[in-house]
Amino acid sequence: MQLSKTEEELMNHLWKQEKAFMKNLLDAYPEPKPANTTIATLLKRMTDKGFVGYTVFGKSRQYYPLVKKKDYFSKHLNGLIKNFFNNSTTQFASFFTEETNLSKEQLEELRELIDHQIQKK
Repeated sequence: MQLSKTEEELMNHLWKQEKAFMKNLLDAYPEPKPANTTIATLLKRMTDKGFVGYTVFGKSRQYYPLVKKKDYFSKHLNGLIKNFFNNSTTQFASFFTEETNLSKEQLEELRELIDHQIQKK
């Protein structure tokens, strides 16, 4: 299951804070801040989808992520590779390196990362 853009934005705030009450999440947004009801609706949807859990403290809820950012991004990226690059990581890497205007230094850093992964295998 995926998050919408607005849910991803809220989830990013929650990943940064690790645990947060709705007020803390609202405070993380720049002006103009979304309405309380908007955040409450998003949190409800994200809870229903299994991305967010909460602990009740009296009348308040403290929310926390049930999915790690790395895991979500990895699944999202793998879906992107499957759907847009015919499940070819080579096509994705080619597109990424050609279309993102990476500097020579950044490309060399990528090569070092790849070489390191090759050595580990």
